[in-house]
Amino acid sequence: MDTKTDARPAPAGASVAKDWLRALELTGKIAARPTHTLTHIVDEMAQRNGGAPALLSHDTCFDYRTLAGRAARYAHWALGENIAKGDVVALLMPNCPDYLAIWLGISRIGGVVALLNTHLTGPALAHCINIVNPKHVIVAASLTDAFASAQPHLAEGAKIWARGAGTHGWSRIDEVLERLPAEPPSADRHALVTIDDLALLIYTSGTTGLPKAANIDHGRLLMWSYWFAGLMNTRPDDRMYNCLPMYHSIGGVAAIGAVLVAGGSVFVRDKFSARQFWDDVVRWDCTLFQYIGELCRYLVKAAPHPLERAHQLRLACGNGLRLDVWEDFAARFRIPRILEFYASTEGNVTLFNVEGKPGAIGRAPSFLAHRLPAVLVKFDVATGAPLRDAGGLCVKCAVNEPGEALGRIGSGSGDIGRRFNGYTSAAETEKKILRDVFEPGDAWFRTGDLMRRDDKGFFYFVDRIGDTFRWKGENVATSEVAAALCAFDGIVDAAVTGVQIPGCDGKAGMAVLVADGPLDLTALHRHLAERLPSYARPLFVTIRRELDITSTFKHKKAAGLSYDPESNPDPIYFNDPDRDAFVRLDTERYQRICSGELRL
Repeated sequence: MDTKTDARPAPAGASVAKDWLRALELTGKIAARPTHTLTHIVDEMAQRNGGAPALLSHDTCFDYRTLAGRAARYAHWALGENIAKGDVVALLMPNCPDYLAIWLGISRIGGVVALLNTHLTGPALAHCINIVNPKHVIVAASLTDAFASAQPHLAEGAKIWARGAGTHGWSRIDEVLERLPAEPPSADRHALVTIDDLALLIYTSGTTGLPKAANIDHGRLLMWSYWFAGLMNTRPDDRMYNCLPMYHSIGGVAAIGAVLVAGGSVFVRDKFSARQFWDDVVRWDCTLFQYIGELCRYLVKAAPHPLERAHQLRLACGNGLRLDVWEDFAARFRIPRILEFYASTEGNVTLFNVEGKPGAIGRAPSFLAHRLPAVLVKFDVATGAPLRDAGGLCVKCAVNEPGEALGRIGSGSGDIGRRFNGYTSAAETEKKILRDVFEPGDAWFRTGDLMRRDDKGFFYFVDRIGDTFRWKGENVATSEVAAALCAFDGIVDAAVTGVQIPGCDGKAGMAVLVADGPLDLTALHRHLAERLPSYARPLFVTIRRELDITSTFKHKKAAGLSYDPESNPDPIYFNDPDRDAFVRLDTERYQRICSGELRL
């Protein structure tokens, strides 16, 4: 094992073009074989080299032959239960190799599998089940208590199946499966399934409000798999380290499909562990790592590990890697290459930073501009909508001007990547479509994300719409303020929101900080003054032990925060303009702020 690999520079222009062309060649095959799905690709791999490893975990290892056989058994189960094309089966199960086999098999015969978030319970879990109206629900034995908490809120009709032993009393799908054949059912036993048919329902992360179920067709699954396979140049000797939840599009499809279509293997971990990460990566000979930016930050903040530079990783691929973490992550752990990207489960805007420019989320090469139609339009924070000119059309942003990213919606057979299939709710689907953008009758997908593009064509994430607020007539991006806070020594995490102050226009910034020890607030004040304009510096700061995050490692929106010291268990500090320092906010000072006596 080579332990001397240093972080190499990003690929040169010719190599970048080669990566894009490889991805184009792979994705170009999808429309030409409309009845060829990801399940069929696994079948082909099983026929070529069935004994090669496919999905590995601490508990179970599937070679391609086993994976194809398991998927075939689930297809037979679905046929035996009279699951017809379009019928929904909900799946509540932790990460494991069989997870993929379940939805590969059921979707093969036309069933649609809803991938339930394993962290939900009670009414929230029931909501996710009810909105997809499943005929069957498959529940892992380890999650029967979570499911039971949702049962009083469920609509009637679905048959419940357990996977694994327990006291649940439900029929066990794993026992039925052992009696079924490991060969795929003949095509005449089920409806024709094409790349235009639905395969999965994947839920939005729900950083605020209840999740929505996005419609994912077979073509989109192949598009994800082949785009990532081409840009990562996956090979049969590659092994992906995947600790992201398999109920999500990246952990459940992109990270896995990109490697399987090339004949490689994936190590699946049930959840992320900073302490055990390098042990796993080295033990399982992983060459690829699928990250979410927060995971990289956790690793950078962790104590040194004896194996952190003794790995075989050649590439880390993911999204949300902040600039301040990027460089430390690459240098400390000798990561040869980072492939940052931007995408969303349901959206049609995808960007890849193939050049490896730190901090950027991607750039579309000129020869692909027509295939990746991302455009930024001016956005009005006050109204929460794109600005319109006198003629009622949207206005494109200038270089480095923040705006909302839109993607033109396509519908043809060659427009798989530009489609927007929406959600199970027609009303929620319509909310994401912006019409009459640049010409009457056109339709564009609203990403809900603010970005800017530099003079080289690189895109940079600014903030989620709703996370940006106005103060003193200026727009404040919470993500940029959080990044400035996290650059201060001792702060390990930060979340920022805007809070309303009586008599003031807009909202003032309030930050929730997580620190690894006592914070020097005087030094923090100087730090922010050097990095942020006055209007962007938080007016209120509080310190907590941890922040609330979603199961996909995104911060939950810090909505509903109050700077009232009487309603907060943690001390609040006020950025006092008279003292030019953070001071403890007491009841007397709070009342002076609310009455307008203390001018801000």
